[in-house]
Amino acid sequence: MQVSRRSQVDPFIVMDVMEAATQAEANGRHIIHMEVGQPGTPAPAGARAALAAAMEESPLGYTSALGLLALREGIAALYQKWYGVTVSPARIVVTSGSSAGFLLAFTALFDAGDRVGLGLPGYPSYRQILRALSLTDVGFETSEANRFQPVPDDLVGRDLKGLIVASPSNPSGTILSRAALAALIESCAATDTAFISDEIYHGIHHGERAVSALELSDDVYVINSFSKYFSMTGWRIGWMVVPQDHVRTVERLAQNMFICAPHAAQIAALGALGCDAELDANLEVYSANRALMLEELPKAGFTRFAPPDGAFYIYAEVSEFTDNSLAFSQEILEKAGVSVTPGLDFDAGRGAQWMRFSYARSTADIKEGLARLRKFMTERGHL
Repeated sequence: MQVSRRSQVDPFIVMDVMEAATQAEANGRHIIHMEVGQPGTPAPAGARAALAAAMEESPLGYTSALGLLALREGIAALYQKWYGVTVSPARIVVTSGSSAGFLLAFTALFDAGDRVGLGLPGYPSYRQILRALSLTDVGFETSEANRFQPVPDDLVGRDLKGLIVASPSNPSGTILSRAALAALIESCAATDTAFISDEIYHGIHHGERAVSALELSDDVYVINSFSKYFSMTGWRIGWMVVPQDHVRTVERLAQNMFICAPHAAQIAALGALGCDAELDANLEVYSANRALMLEELPKAGFTRFAPPDGAFYIYAEVSEFTDNSLAFSQEILEKAGVSVTPGLDFDAGRGAQWMRFSYARSTADIKEGLARLRKFMTERGHL
C-alpha cells in the first residue's frame, strides 16, 4: 500500500533523542535530561484536585468544540491579568495542545501550496505540519545580531501568505521587544500576510515579560498552551485566540478534526488557572537554573550563545568541537549520561554546529548535568 508524499516529514529529532535516553535508563543508567522542553514538576495541585472531584461527579463526555465556557472565560481573564487586554471568550478555542492549534490555524488560513514563513532556528514541527498539509514552508536564517528573531527585512521578496513567530523562541529563548513585534505585525498587515504568534512560553521570563500579539492587533492568530508555564505537557491542552470573524471557520474544523479537546484535561486546566503561588515557585527554579547555566556552561567550553530572556533553553554554538551536532549529542549521552538536543532539529543548515540545552528540570539535575558535561569536555581534551 502506498503512502502519500505529504506524509514524508522529517522526524522530530528531540523525541528520538529522548527515546534513546529512555532506553539507556531502561538499561540501568542514570540519565540527566537536558534535551526535552518539559518541566520536571507535575501539574499544579489545584489542577489535580479539580479533576479528581470532577471524575466523581460526571462522566466527562464531549464538550463544545470550542471548549468549556468556564475555561474560555478563565483564559480571557488571564489576558486581562497578564497584559491588560480584553479578549472575548467567544474568540478563544480550546485545543488538544498547541499542536492542534497549529493544525487548525494552518488549515483555516492557507490553501495547498501557500508559502508560510518561519525564522531559523525554530521549532521543527512548524515545518513538518506545514508539509503534511501540502503547504510550503519558507525557512529563512535569522541572525545572531537579531538574537535569532525575524525582522521585517527578512520577509522582503518571499511572497508569503503567512508568518509564524515565537517569542520567547524555541530554541534560543529570546524575546521580541514590543517595537520589534509591532514592526513584524505591521509588515505582515501591509502585504496581507497572516500573522501567527506562538506564545507557548509566555509566563516564563527572566526579566521583562513577553508582549502578546493581542496587545498590538486583533487581526492575528495567537496560540498558547498549558504545557510550559502551567507544567502540563502530557495533558495535551492548549488554546488559540482568533479574529471574531474566523471563529466559526475554526470551530467547524475543530468539530470534524477533534470533536473537542479532552474534557478531563480541560477540567484540570481550569483548576490550574488558580495556582499562581505554585507556578511562581516553578519560575524561581527556572531562574535559578538559568543562572547556573550561564555561569557553568562556559566553564564546560560552551561560550557562544544568546542569554535567554524566557522559556528554559540555551542555544549554544559547538563548531569548535564538532561539525555534526547529532553525533556529538549521541557521544554526550553515551559517555556523560546527559541527553541534549542537536541543533539540526531547529535549523537544517547551521544546526550541525549548534546544540540546545534545556534547564526545565530540577536544580539538582541541572547541577549534576553541568558537572558531567564539564567532566566530559575535559576528558575530550577541550578544557
